[in-house]
Amino acid sequence: MNRVCLLGRITADPELKQTTSDIYACSFTLAVDRGFKDAKGERQADFISCIAWRQTAEFISRYFSKGKMMSVEGTLRTRNYDDRRYPDVKHYVTEVYIDHAYFCGDSGRNANSSPPPAPASATANSAVSSPAPQTAALSDFEEVISDSDLPF
Repeated sequence: MNRVCLLGRITADPELKQTTSDIYACSFTLAVDRGFKDAKGERQADFISCIAWRQTAEFISRYFSKGKMMSVEGTLRTRNYDDRRYPDVKHYVTEVYIDHAYFCGDSGRNANSSPPPAPASATANSAVSSPAPQTAALSDFEEVISDSDLPF
């Protein structure tokens, strides 16, 4: 089974490109903290190359930027290529091909950046107070009276 799950911060703004056949590809590097500190007491991180295709690529390039925390799921792939300047040198690359990307954690903004703007329809009072929780319509659900009525 080839499955990769990562949680980390994006090191630079994702780069969205389009192939000649109009397919979107997005590449970025994810900094993933290791679970321990080194001998000097400093945290270490692994910098993992990631690539996403099609709608996932568009989603990542639109909603994620440098410093944002994200979680990704995908598969590990390796490839190799020959160096044009040195024909006898072969390079090996390991990348995570992203299937799903998720928002998580804080935005990673530093103290100098400003918060995102409030929606245009928000009033001064609603921008300061926390929004009221939204309730879903329950008309699609059926009440279960006892455990014997459960389908499993």
